[in-house]
Amino acid sequence: MALLKRGLAGEPVKILQAKLGVTADGQFGPATETALKAYQTQHGLAADGIAGPDTFTALGLPELVLLTVGTKGEAVKKLQTALGIPADGAFGPATAKAVKEFQEKNGLDADGMAGPDTLAKIPAFAGVFSPEAVAKSQAAPGTISTDAKPAEAGATAAPKKSIWQTITSFFS
Repeated sequence: MALLKRGLAGEPVKILQAKLGVTADGQFGPATETALKAYQTQHGLAADGIAGPDTFTALGLPELVLLTVGTKGEAVKKLQTALGIPADGAFGPATAKAVKEFQEKNGLDADGMAGPDTLAKIPAFAGVFSPEAVAKSQAAPGTISTDAKPAEAGATAAPKKSIWQTITSFFS
């Protein structure tokens, strides 16, 4: 899953920190977690200190939204409804299959993950996922770390050229 939580580092963390108004050093530590929990509480989100698609959307950071197997929440439910499949809010194999089919039909990289490039093509997400958000979701050349990993253990690898490929752990 594309989540940000304590112990992770990378460009998505810097983006989150800048939006939260904390030092944007790219390392998700206690100050970032505290600021995130405060934001989540103030905006009626689950105040767990973990940033996922619903938090990114509330923050106005669509470039960080990446829905993949294991992701849960309102963004997934909205995606499922738009794809015409049962909307339980949990991104599982059936959702991945529907996303992959949508991507194939729309000339996208058919990886079964719904990031800004895929969501921008779905009318239900119109206006949120602009060409600018899609561009921001791409990693700049040379920023993808050789030791990058998915944001959650056991998660599917981030799409090619995704900003999520910059995520590493900074705690050993």
